[in-house]
Amino acid sequence: MYTALGTQAIGVNVPFDEAVELAAHFGFRGIYLDTGYLERTGPEAVVQMLEERGLLAAGWHPPVRLTAEEGDFAAGLERTARLAELCARAGARRCSTWLPPASDEKTRDELFDLVRRRLVAVCEALAEWEVRLGLEFVGPTTARAGRAHEFIYTLDGTLELIAAAGVPNLGLLVDCWHLYTSGGRVEDVLRLEQSQIVDVHISDAPRDVPCEQQLDGDRRLPGETGVIEVGRFLECLREVGYTGPVMAEPLGRAKLAIEPMENVRQVKDAVDSVWPDAE
Repeated sequence: MYTALGTQAIGVNVPFDEAVELAAHFGFRGIYLDTGYLERTGPEAVVQMLEERGLLAAGWHPPVRLTAEEGDFAAGLERTARLAELCARAGARRCSTWLPPASDEKTRDELFDLVRRRLVAVCEALAEWEVRLGLEFVGPTTARAGRAHEFIYTLDGTLELIAAAGVPNLGLLVDCWHLYTSGGRVEDVLRLEQSQIVDVHISDAPRDVPCEQQLDGDRRLPGETGVIEVGRFLECLREVGYTGPVMAEPLGRAKLAIEPMENVRQVKDAVDSVWPDAE
């Protein structure tokens, strides 16, 4: 497995070519693609840019929302199919999306059926270009509070949905923050096969906040507080043989207004502190 920079996840809003320079400068091994930039310049230009700097295309985010209205979902699916070709040609055959943890409109069973059918459609569009989709559950109790119907917010629930979809290119995005806030343990990763894991996110949680009160948009740098055993989480991933990208996602850093280069430096230093032999 290897370190990969996702600029949006750390509140760095710079053009993709600048993000590439930052990733290379601070020793990341990969970078998540900007699909808009890819559409404008074409995959060949992106491949050349990354190869010159020794970077891997770690992944991308499909423009499709699993609970959208039918017309919006269809439009997102159509664009996702086009992007799958471009991203695959640029070397990125991993993408990810997230599951809503609750709903006010649909019961769990109704939402399960809708999301399952739509996941099949998305994965079929991706399969033509051998792209895999990682599914992320959202763990915090606060993300479900006050909602009429709870949906999937745990590792086991996500595995149930993946099994029901029954498509080979659907797997997990495992985020240690969501594992912690859902009541799981980092060792839960040891129950997985490496083939089930498409992508990985890491961050830490603020101190002195009970697990059930943690807010999704208020996270800390990996290793900053030690509330989440990020280093042990990475050890477990290594034990199961995961070889893909690992992205730091300390959401909330945008409000700190840190200069981009200093922000990326702090993130890379934090990742190195919990993963001393990172590539």
